[in-house]
Amino acid sequence: MPLHQSLRRRVSMISLIEQIRTGSIWNFPGGVHPAENKKQSNTTDIVHARLPEEIVLPVKQHIGKPGNLLFAVGDAVLKGQQLTALETGFTLPVHAPTSGVITAIEPRTTAHPSGLSDVCVVIKPDGLDAWIEKNPVEDFSTKTSDELLDVIRQAGISGMGGAGFPTAKKLQSGLGRTDILIVNAAECEPYITSDDKLLQEHADEVLKGIEVVEHILQPKLTVIGIEDNKPDAIKALEIAAKDKDIVIRVIPTKYPSGGEKQLIKILTNKECKILL
Repeated sequence: MPLHQSLRRRVSMISLIEQIRTGSIWNFPGGVHPAENKKQSNTTDIVHARLPEEIVLPVKQHIGKPGNLLFAVGDAVLKGQQLTALETGFTLPVHAPTSGVITAIEPRTTAHPSGLSDVCVVIKPDGLDAWIEKNPVEDFSTKTSDELLDVIRQAGISGMGGAGFPTAKKLQSGLGRTDILIVNAAECEPYITSDDKLLQEHADEVLKGIEVVEHILQPKLTVIGIEDNKPDAIKALEIAAKDKDIVIRVIPTKYPSGGEKQLIKILTNKECKILL
């Protein structure tokens, strides 16, 4: 990029960031206002699910190829133990969600709209819920971006959208070129309140996760977009983000404001091609 174009882009970005900091929001054409139906669950406490008698764990939970299995039928596993191997950049490991014994490795119907079956590891829990030895990152600020990306990949974290894109791969694509980090807390869909409740009860932990991503990407500005129909979550966010350089932007409730293209337009007035 020629120098004058680079300077022009930098000045334009600084101007946009100033507009965002001073409270500007934009809009996208269209949108609808369906019945929200969120009150059925947005005041109910989050609880831990009880261990089932059998766990069916798909080996492939993300875009790309599944990793090779590291265990066989009859093997005992611990909670958090890696069940599949890391191979390519798009391979993510699958981990045991509890301790128990592998009773089968076979095709089972998975939670996918196609109704097709896929290879699954079947675990009979032993009821102990015993963990492997944990080795947490004590201070993420002492780690490089590449080191943290490897931790994220080793943890098997992928996006929760339809593609299940590996999170480390997506973050890697933003290294050195992220001006604005947008955190999507809009949750515009009717009935759904999981983001709302997560923020109500665990805003501090969400902010800690945002700080990890900020450390990796080094954005000039971080913006959390959240619809105005979540007052308790907004309050919890504001308390957690006190004294942090993070903009919490409350936006009007409209579907589909939580779509990535729509939220980018609302928060930045930019129309972007979504590459990943």
